[in-house]
Amino acid sequence: MEDILEVYQRPYDPLQPVVCIDETNKQLIKEERIPCGPGSPEKLDSVYTRCGVADVFMISEPLAGRRETVVTETRNCIDFANILKYTSDVLYPMAEKIILVTDNLNTHAVSPLYKAFPPDEARRLAERFEWHYTPKHGSWLDMAEIEIGIMSRQALAKPLPDIESFKEQVRIWTIKRNAECRRINWQFTTSDARIKLARLYPTIL
Repeated sequence: MEDILEVYQRPYDPLQPVVCIDETNKQLIKEERIPCGPGSPEKLDSVYTRCGVADVFMISEPLAGRRETVVTETRNCIDFANILKYTSDVLYPMAEKIILVTDNLNTHAVSPLYKAFPPDEARRLAERFEWHYTPKHGSWLDMAEIEIGIMSRQALAKPLPDIESFKEQVRIWTIKRNAECRRINWQFTTSDARIKLARLYPTIL
């Protein structure tokens, strides 16, 4: 926990951006509409059709007020490896080192790079990142979760029937939020943690 909090206290450096990555998914649902008749408004049937699941990766740079989203139909280690390559080579090609914050899900590791790419490319990508993991039960420390929560409320609250409409909703939300340059005002520090979360620290006699 203190390692993550220390990272969040670093001053903004465009050559070493702090980037938080997380992902979520949403059930795609097609609502059944009951046609309207004379003097009767259109209604929604209580029965709906499940149309699969869409996944979205959130790549957030909190200090810059920047986030990128990538929608996929799966959420496995190969997808994560491709997200790392996209982050490294497309979003931050000029960065000296990308300070990566992510939770400790089993797919969030260096090993997926070796499953997705040849060894030399996997090693190149691994060395592009400085890895920092949130502790067990501490994924709330990943600021990408905050962005995901905002996106879920603002863009994904209503049912979406297919992957195309899901992508469009996410795309519009991302453009709008980036245009507003919304930043996360993170104020929780190591000093706060040692007071408010004192129960998590071992007792030294």
